[in-house]
Amino acid sequence: MSTERPPTLDSRAAAHWAELPHPASCVVSPWLHEEVARRMEDRLQWIVKTPQRWLHWAPLRGGLQAQELLAKRYPKSECFVLEATVERAQAAHKLIAKDWWNPGTWRARAVRFEPPAQPVDMLWANMALHMEADPLALIERWHSLVEADGFVMFSCLGPDTLRQLRAVYAEMGWPPAAHEFTDMHDWGDMLARVGFAEPVMDMEHITLTFTSAERLLAELRELGRNLHPARFAGLRGRGWRERLLSAITQKMGNPMEGGRLELTFEIIYGHAFKPQPRMPVQPQTTVTLDAMRKALRQGKP
Repeated sequence: MSTERPPTLDSRAAAHWAELPHPASCVVSPWLHEEVARRMEDRLQWIVKTPQRWLHWAPLRGGLQAQELLAKRYPKSECFVLEATVERAQAAHKLIAKDWWNPGTWRARAVRFEPPAQPVDMLWANMALHMEADPLALIERWHSLVEADGFVMFSCLGPDTLRQLRAVYAEMGWPPAAHEFTDMHDWGDMLARVGFAEPVMDMEHITLTFTSAERLLAELRELGRNLHPARFAGLRGRGWRERLLSAITQKMGNPMEGGRLELTFEIIYGHAFKPQPRMPVQPQTTVTLDAMRKALRQGKP
């Protein structure tokens, strides 16, 4: 399987999803994204280095509450926020930026809603990669934004996600319920390919339960869209929606949970460091005295 792009993903649909305006009425990120961000933030306790500058990639979907957790963990660090469009950046500014007269924010440094002028020590990207049409290019961009000895920390959905719903669609003879998701080993390969070192990947399954098919579909709509190229191209009618709700209710209920509907999500976590660039070795190599001193210091145990 190629690691150039995720399997079965429509690039036009992915671009449209990335640029959708953030609903003015929405002041929180999807619950699942916030829960994943909370679990990923807990992993930062194992990272010894405290970033002086860090970048939050697409927090409107990735986690507005996560922004507060990270700001609390790194109150003296400079934070940058990047969104896909100017409109989304303005929405993020409105929801994240705190009033200067609020005493609770005086200890924390102000958030900057612009690309950093110099590379950051940590790039945080929660639940974004699985909706990206060209993930290798995105990881390359992350690499360019991270300082040497800095690190990237991310999460995304894995291949086992929505297995119950996919089975329903297949049994009913409908086009795929969602695009496929990339395996964590392929993410590790892509990280190494662009220049990150020591990638660490792990995953877990989170199973959500719902009282109704309507609530299940509403939750999925908050999390993303079906970006499969073979998805149904037109608009579905009311009759099809009724068949969908009936099929979900009949086939996805767990008798051991009182008939509640179950839906599984495979969550992939990853982080990797950006190593110092190696000095080119040629028959005759010239380096500055400062570069030599830096290389010698890093060679010390």
